[in-house]
Formats: sequence, structure tokens, C-alpha cells
Amino acid sequence: MNKETIANIRKQFKLNNKHMQIREIFNVYVKKESGEIYTHICQPFDMLEKEAQELFLANFKKVLTGQLDTKLFELKFQRDVVGSTQEILFESLQTDLSDDWQQHMLQIVEKMFSVKVYEFDTVVTFIRGEYQKPTRKRDPESETGGDDEVYSSSFVFCSFNKADQPKKSLTFDYIEREFKPNTNLDPIINLTAPLAGFMFPAFHDNMADVNHILYSAGKANEPDYRFIEEVLNCEDIITAEEDKASFEIILQKVIGDELDTETISNVYEEIDRVVQENEENEESEEPKIDYKDIERILTVSGVENVDTEKVEFAFKDVIEDETHEFKATNLVPKKIKISTNVANLTINPKEMKKVKYIMFEGKKCLLLEIEEDILLEGFKLETITL
Repeated sequence: MNKETIANIRKQFKLNNKHMQIREIFNVYVKKESGEIYTHICQPFDMLEKEAQELFLANFKKVLTGQLDTKLFELKFQRDVVGSTQEILFESLQTDLSDDWQQHMLQIVEKMFSVKVYEFDTVVTFIRGEYQKPTRKRDPESETGGDDEVYSSSFVFCSFNKADQPKKSLTFDYIEREFKPNTNLDPIINLTAPLAGFMFPAFHDNMADVNHILYSAGKANEPDYRFIEEVLNCEDIITAEEDKASFEIILQKVIGDELDTETISNVYEEIDRVVQENEENEESEEPKIDYKDIERILTVSGVENVDTEKVEFAFKDVIEDETHEFKATNLVPKKIKISTNVANLTINPKEMKKVKYIMFEGKKCLLLEIEEDILLEGFKLETITL
């Protein structure tokens, strides 16, 4: 799934939306430490109060918020797994009976808490419904397209949330005009910070892909690997952060630890050029970079004495799978941070050419080329010509 598809699905989670029809919602309350199911309730989503619907829809949007390979991950199911989650989810989409669907969801809950128990109560929320997307925009002249022709697919969505215990507090009774302790001990379902979630199936080119699932981690770059492998029964993943770190180690092995800012800028500009060219071509696949591409990028960036054997050796030394391809979008940082004991700077990678690390009068200095005047506490700094 690409970011555009995810963004489109996310914005469909709103009230009275004909493009996102949620049939029913199934909430399972699980007790802490024991992992026992305390209770569960299933009902048509439209039967919820409007305020409750809005809270859940905001929660579902939270699950689908984040960058790909950082917080959101498209996972591929493992093959030949007995009682696989893929099989459970697929069968759940084939049944029209609510009781059967609930039993499938309870199977997944049991798998979740057989792997890990929590020190707090939790609520696992499932919904099932239908997602629709027009095949093309409506033509105002011919009045065709739009909702006349739509892609349609059934889906199952899961959100996993913490149940917070209410804190003791003091309230003021307006009628009795007196202060009273709050005696409400009902747990509060924290819908603002989901612990995890997933959507099945994944979607590619407006088609459902039952061999993949979209997984959402609770925090960026912190996927739950046991959940991925033992609950969802999916293959291992590499986060964007891990991918970028491996790429940087390969560069160090090829060109050494020291590099001038212009070359660094050239490397990122070349990778960014590959990304931009891909975005201009909507039909092209996500750009990937292998060891041959690394050799080319370093050569055009001005790095001397780069040869295929050297790059290939560094690649195999860092990456076990020699067929691995880096996602180009994971390799270009949005900002580059320069930390010193005097000041911390944040630089756009494209502007790195304007930064120089120099020696002046025997002292290490950072030279930053700028185009505007500098104001300090309301004063314009005096320009000194060296």
C-alpha cells in the first residue's frame, strides 16, 4: 500500500460516509496480567450514539496515521502456517453471520494474549465493513463517473487500546453546592493513543490483496516483532530507521569516515532525484536501490576510486541478504542535525553545500553561507570581512 491509498482510506473514517460503510463493531475487554476475556459486545455501528461513533472514528484514523516503514508497515503473510491469522481473517470476510464473524475475531484475541500479557486492562476493537472508491472522477459534462462506478471491497479493521484506571479526584456538586470525592471507578478507554492495529486486506491499485496486511505500531520505529510473527503470522520487516542506518554503514565502508559537505549533499540530491522521478510517474513501482545503484550514486556524486567489487563487498558485509534493495524514500533524511557544544543546527539536506567545516586561526569552525541579514535581540549583526 502506498501513502496515497492509506491517506484516502483514513479520510473515509467519518460520519454518514457512503464510501465507508461500517456494518458492526465488536469490542473485547481483556483483564490485565491474566489475559482473560472479561466481556465482549457486538452491535451495529450505526446503533452507537453519535459521540461514541466520533470517538471510535478518530481512533481508527489514529491507527492509520504515520509514515510507511516507520509506524505503518505492509506485511506479507508467512506460508504454510497452521491456523494462520490470514486464514482466520479471510474466512471472516466470507461469512454473513455475525456470530461466526465474532468467533473468528475471538480467535485472534486469544492469539494476541497467548503471546503477551499486559499490566493494564485492554480493549480490542474490531469493525468490518465495505470500502468504496470511484473508478474515476465525475465528468460534469457527461455526468458520468464518480459514484456511478466504484471499486468495492470488504475489510476487517482492528484497534488495540489501553484501559486507564480513573484517578481519584474532587468534584463540585452545583446542585448541593458542596465538594465531593469522585466515586466513578469506570475504566477510561484511551482511544487517543492506540497500542497497535491492523487492516485486512491490503490494497494495491484499487484491488484487495489478501496476501498482505497493513500493520500499525504503537510508536514510530518500534514495531512489535513478536506480534508480527506470532499473532499476525507475517514475515520479518525492516524499519525505515534500520534501512537508513545500514545504508550509512555501507557508505562509510566504501568512502571512509570523513566526507565533505558537498559530496554528502550530492549523494542525497541524487537519491532524491530518483524519488522525484518516480513520483512523477504514477504507474511506476516504488524506487529501490541495490549495490549497483550505490556505486552509480557515489560516482556521480564525486566520490573517487569507487568500484563494483568494493561496493559489493561492503554491501554483503552489512546486509546478509545480497539481493536486498533499499527503499529510496527511506534514505533521504528530511533534516540533517549538526550538534556541537556551542549550538545545534538543523539543515535541509539540499542546503548542505552551504555548510563548511574549516580551520581558522588554528580553531575548528563551522561556516554557514546565508543570504539574509541576522537579527539578534532586535539588533542587526555587524558583518565582518575576514
